Amino acid sequence: MAEPLVVLIAARDEEARIGQTVEALRAAFPEAEIVVADDGSRDSTAAAARRAGARVVRLPRLGKGQALTLAEREAPSGALLLCDADLEGDLAPLLDGADLSIATFAERQGGGFGIAKRAARALVRTLSGFEAREPLSGQRALSPAAREACFPLAPGFGCEVRMTIDAVRAGLQVEERELPLRHRATGRDAGGFAHRGRQLLDAVLACGPIAINHRGLRLPLVGALVALGGGKAPARVRAGVAAIALLGLADDLWSGPERGFRAHVAKGSSTGVAKAVGIPLVALATTRSLRKATLVALAANVLNQLDTRPGRALKAFLAGAALVRGPAKSYAPIAVLLAPYDLGEMTMLGDAGANALGAVLGFGSVGKLTARGQLFAIAALAGLTAAGEARSLGELIERTPVLSRLDRLGRP
Repeated sequence: MAEPLVVLIAARDEEARIGQTVEALRAAFPEAEIVVADDGSRDSTAAAARRAGARVVRLPRLGKGQALTLAEREAPSGALLLCDADLEGDLAPLLDGADLSIATFAERQGGGFGIAKRAARALVRTLSGFEAREPLSGQRALSPAAREACFPLAPGFGCEVRMTIDAVRAGLQVEERELPLRHRATGRDAGGFAHRGRQLLDAVLACGPIAINHRGLRLPLVGALVALGGGKAPARVRAGVAAIALLGLADDLWSGPERGFRAHVAKGSSTGVAKAVGIPLVALATTRSLRKATLVALAANVLNQLDTRPGRALKAFLAGAALVRGPAKSYAPIAVLLAPYDLGEMTMLGDAGANALGAVLGFGSVGKLTARGQLFAIAALAGLTAAGEARSLGELIERTPVLSRLDRLGRP
């Protein structure tokens, strides 16, 4: 290819193989820069890659897509060749092809029953119309245009599936090429089935709603799952939480660059304005009280203002749930389930989850507090809302030592 070439490898605990892979790639592409994204390896993968002549980007354990995304930013511009850490074979034919060229293996090696692969093919076909033979192949060559269209990648093992979809949707040429390649295949054992199960889950999540977080990582929006919780909460509360989650999801999917109430009002017509009107109306229909509806709507907004860093909104919800109990107790299990994924930057709550969980705390508060207590809570929440509009609540948390330590707890 005429453009400068970067070879990018995601590796985790590949001490035994990475050196050989890097040496082979250096021999095949002597002018290329080889970058290894060390995804939280616990062995000497990084040292072995450096000895072989690669540039290594050390990262916490985040997942394949996140590791490739963060390492790609450290690489020079130009064409990009993605390669698995345990690959054997010549990838040069990929460089003389389409905007996105994908290697298919001439001979099948290992594998399970093909469930993950068939599901990935169906996702690619449904969302882009492209008929993929090897939707999960990690051996890919991207032109500068494809690199621009596909990065940041979707997280985990869903990065390849979403990459194909994004390239096709961008109007780029995508093709598959059969090559005589080999790699360490997974078998039909517990480890192999666990790996393919993770591939399947990641592929499904990668093809759903996705947003970009504060570090520029593309993460699945899973906050709407909050609507599935609250099994023991009153039916009216469950319906209200579900409606608020849907309003938040609409804002997640179709919102513009506006942030904050004033920006949405200035825009005049946006999903943010629809949410700002819709959440109080849902709260009013659920509580049948203007005072209680105000408390619920403010609680939903304040928790959403906190959702600017991994795990922050969920920690605030769980702390609040311990105090107000009531419906919040019924939603605590779904929050605990989502917490490690949110903290690990594998998923995001988005407005759907943060608004819904904030509303849950609001509904719990109106059932626990007296009328005077509700007015005090409204005043406090209104003050936090105003503070968040004038100055980020996250910034205040980060500048308060005790809150900052609690805020960082559990992140990579």
